[in-house]
Formats: sequence, C-alpha cells, structure tokens
Amino acid sequence: MRYFIHLGFDGSDYSGWQQQKDTSNTVQAVIEKTCTQIFKKQISVYGCGRTDAGVHASQYVIQIHLDSAPKFDLKFRLNKNLPDDIAVFEVIEVMEDQHCRYDAIARTYDYFIHWRKDPGLMRYSSFYEDIKFDFDLMKKVAALILEHKDFRALCKQPDSYSNTFCKISKCDLFINEAQGRLRFTITSDRFLRGMVRICVFFLLEVSSGKMTLADFSKILNQENEMTKKIPAHPNGLFLSKIDYPFLELQESHNLIKLLKHGLA
Repeated sequence: MRYFIHLGFDGSDYSGWQQQKDTSNTVQAVIEKTCTQIFKKQISVYGCGRTDAGVHASQYVIQIHLDSAPKFDLKFRLNKNLPDDIAVFEVIEVMEDQHCRYDAIARTYDYFIHWRKDPGLMRYSSFYEDIKFDFDLMKKVAALILEHKDFRALCKQPDSYSNTFCKISKCDLFINEAQGRLRFTITSDRFLRGMVRICVFFLLEVSSGKMTLADFSKILNQENEMTKKIPAHPNGLFLSKIDYPFLELQESHNLIKLLKHGLA
C-alpha cells in the first residue's frame, strides 16, 4: 500500500532534504529513522523534490510503502515521534502507480526578504540591509523570468540535466515598504538545482545597480555568461505548494501564512 504524507519542516538546522553519506542530519534521514522505529523495520522514504541546507517547506509530500494499513493513527504517531521542526498534516492512501515526485504538475516557491533588522524574522526571511531596492526594476526582472523557457543560465549545475527548460506559470513580487519586507513567488512545472535562489540573486543584482536589466536579459538568453552566481541566502526560501492532477492537499495553517501577511 502506498501512502503520501503531507508535511512541513523548518530547514534551519538541517543539511537539506536528501539523505547524504557524510551526515545523518537531513530531513529524509530523520523521517526514515522515525518511520523505521514506528514500524520496527526499515522503511524507505521518497520525497517530492530536493531542498538545500537551511531551506524550509510549508507544503512537502513524501511517500512510503506499507504491506498493510496501519492499525493506529499514523499521523498522530509520526507527530509524536518526529522533532518539533517537522510536522505531519495529512496521511493519504494513493494508488500504487502514483508518485509524489514524478506526478507533481507544479511546484511553488516563496522567498522572503526584509531590510529592517527583526529577530523574529531572521530564521525565515533573508536580511539584506545594504541593498538598494528598486522595486520597478525588480518587477521587470520577474517579468523577464516569466517570459523565458530555458533556464540554463539560472542553474547551479546545468550539465547534470538533459535539458534546462521549465514552464513558468507565475513569477511575481509583493512588496510592503511599511513593513520593510517583500515576497518573491514563482511557480513552474519543474525547477533546476539552485534556480530560485539564483533568480533572487539576479533580482538583487539588478535592483542594486550592479548590472542593468539589459545585462540580465543577455545572461538569461545565454548571449553573455556570468560564471560567479552567488545564490541568495537559504533561510528566506520556502517550498510552499505542490500540485497533483489527482489530489487536492489541505491548506496548511502554518508559519508561511503569517509571513505572507501584508505580502499577498
């Protein structure tokens, strides 16, 4: 029997989602260990995508396979045994051929920035104090991203992909100058390694005047190459929505709802 588990996590203290040889401090490793303890046998956990160290997810889906239906409340048992920075929202039985990663038709990421120091935001929003924010230019960068299809120039490891094409359906900025905050949101059928944080890097580069909008357009079109791309800080990034053609996930009432306040 195959189950999707809809959850969220605070990635601040983890080395990313994916299991790694040199550390057990990943979200996947912690969930696999917890499932193995609950079921008294090895349980493999598969995720809907990768997140880097320090990146969060307010909506994330994993899948597990069980020989039979649990005779206990699995959601309750998982939440009881998982650390406080991982929370399970739903446990959903699905068809054996349905896959949490390959059947997702869209993913949405939200990236939060603040420019006034605030201790309550530091773990979940990236603090950029010394950047000049030209919001009109930033919106033009977002518009160029939305119009584009090949994102080789905005990928950390483009040669690891057979192609670097993505279908961006949404790319927008929400700004609240009174709060000193902004939200960059982007939805696509797929994302490349480091792509969202590199998008934010270019938003900030153009905004601060380190490059022109025309320069960015040439880089995006691979007419010019920029070898030094420094991804934006990880702590402002959330994987916030996963869409499936056969499943409507419950809207989770969690931290990202608070972060979006005034930025919707």
